[in-house]
Amino acid sequence: MKLGACLLGLLALFGVGKCTYSPEPDQQLTLPPGWVSLGRVDPEEDLSLTFALRQQNLERLPKLVQAVSDPGSPRYGKYLSLEEVAELVRPSPLTLHTVQKWLLAAGARNCQSVITQDFLTCRMSVRQAELLLSGSEFHRYVGGPAETHVVRSPRPYRLPKALASHVDFVGGLHRFPPTSSLRQRPEPQAAETVGLHLGVTPSIIRKRYNLTAQDVGSGTTNNSQACAQFLEQYFHDSDLAEFMQLFGGDFAHQASVAHVVGQQGRGRAGIEASLDVEYLMSAGANISTWVYSNPGRHESQEPFLQWLLLLSNESALPPVHTASYGDDEDSLSSAYIQRVNTEFMKAAARGLTLLFASGDSGAGCWSTSGRHQFRPSFPASSPYVTTVGGTSFQNPFRITNEIVDYISGGGFSNVFPRAPYQEEAVAKFLSSSPKLPPSSYFNASGRAYPDVAALSDGYWVVSNRVPIPWVSGTSASTPVFGGILSLINEHRILNGRPPLGFLNPRLYQQHGAGLFDVTRGCHESCLNEEVQGQGFCSGPGWDPVTGWGTPNFPALLKTLIDP
Repeated sequence: MKLGACLLGLLALFGVGKCTYSPEPDQQLTLPPGWVSLGRVDPEEDLSLTFALRQQNLERLPKLVQAVSDPGSPRYGKYLSLEEVAELVRPSPLTLHTVQKWLLAAGARNCQSVITQDFLTCRMSVRQAELLLSGSEFHRYVGGPAETHVVRSPRPYRLPKALASHVDFVGGLHRFPPTSSLRQRPEPQAAETVGLHLGVTPSIIRKRYNLTAQDVGSGTTNNSQACAQFLEQYFHDSDLAEFMQLFGGDFAHQASVAHVVGQQGRGRAGIEASLDVEYLMSAGANISTWVYSNPGRHESQEPFLQWLLLLSNESALPPVHTASYGDDEDSLSSAYIQRVNTEFMKAAARGLTLLFASGDSGAGCWSTSGRHQFRPSFPASSPYVTTVGGTSFQNPFRITNEIVDYISGGGFSNVFPRAPYQEEAVAKFLSSSPKLPPSSYFNASGRAYPDVAALSDGYWVVSNRVPIPWVSGTSASTPVFGGILSLINEHRILNGRPPLGFLNPRLYQQHGAGLFDVTRGCHESCLNEEVQGQGFCSGPGWDPVTGWGTPNFPALLKTLIDP
């Protein structure tokens, strides 16, 4: 009877009290370090909010992804078009009608959808938004290294119960842009200088991973690759040109980015933005490169969410995307995490390879009720992305075997169960690792990551026309691995094969063939007596520090070129 009363008429859509619900009751609302409030936003100021509409047929998506990503499947490589994905997941006519009616009645305007129709972005005044989303209260904040301004609500919002089966969450209220965890480490001390290198450059990467001068894009295919940036950071063409002049002399490469999606600011270049572009374009050399540049166009938009909308609104996209974005799993609402994971499934069904950095905090650490636990990162923990960890040279000045970079993010999700494709590899690690942390620190049945790794320590980057040494983080390893997969896609396309698509089922089936196994070193974690700062340790085969290992290009190409 109560629910019936809530559903009566359009008035129900503006109901309060018992006729409302909270879509994101578990979203963390504490202000991230380094951000301060500048006070309430003027009620007449404009906002841009994104409504994630409930999708259909989600139970069919995992099976579809498995079918197109498993080399043993007759459907392997037969990816869906964006239009076919839209046909599958498009919200019901009732959902579309109900939400549009609610928004129009509230005075929302300029509502823009995407091809899949499962997101709606609308403009409205702060006054209208606070009436529409009961409990919300919009403040302006400033923070981050670039003194970024954002508009967010420090208080939870509620929606009419009549919308519970139609809206997953509303974007633009709570999540703050992440800050870069890249670090510039002090230069190691060398005992001697004969035959040494002075940090990681494209030629060092190409030597270590056995790329020859001929291992570049052919220039004859429509192959492309992309990196996505969510910080208030930009790359400069002049930095890329100087970087290639300094470090790109021994391989063919493209002189500029082919396509920028989003807004390229005119401010100072950021080290992270420069690093992404320079190493994607030197590992995946001579391949057309796109950059998604901080696509959050309004202070109230979430840049990462805006990137997901762009993926759902463009039929022809690069096959490989790399991103260094990450948040603590526990800081995000369940509704948000599950919906973002669905967006990754949509991408996998279309044959997109999404590579995410595993993070730069090792196993992570947090304390709940006085008890320490490791702290997984998302999207690194999503079962539908390929997560890249980090390594160092055993001798930082020589091209040697690789060991664990102690910052390399890895561990076990507290949200997603272990992915079926990794069942055997993870069970083997858990049963054979000689020094596992106490079981209370991690969820042994969760999705385990990373899947692969690459060098993450001691990079040279050119930013604002200045060469900067010893830059470190999995933000470096991710574009390197992405560029190498783009080279493999180039060979596949020339052979009439489809791009690799979602790599994980194949990667685990082939037991890491074509990768250098990293078996030495541990990553960092909680600084307490029980674990003394040590998380997981690497070992033979897959491990939650470096995954299956780092790329050996000729062997990996041989492994992945057919079928």
